[in-house]
Amino acid sequence: MSRRFRALGARPGAVMPPVLRQGLTLAAAGAGLGLAGALGVSRLFSRLLFEVTPTDPLTFGVSVALLMAVAAAACWEPSRRAARIDPILALRQE
Repeated sequence: MSRRFRALGARPGAVMPPVLRQGLTLAAAGAGLGLAGALGVSRLFSRLLFEVTPTDPLTFGVSVALLMAVAAAACWEPSRRAARIDPILALRQE
């Protein structure tokens, strides 16, 4: 998808946001589903938790924040590479 933006004459600065947005949207959807699943299953594992409630907001918040940070780092390199590609090379490959 990123090669199409660049091949159509987009500036390199205009290529990175859509690529990052696409990756982070998928990560946010996964985090939301995972958070809902974790809240549903946390009561089953409440006997294994010590000094923490089954629905500890700090634990869930830090987990989601860490997941989104890793997803942003993982999306950064492909978006940077997509912004640097030569439009002629992109057209030749398609």
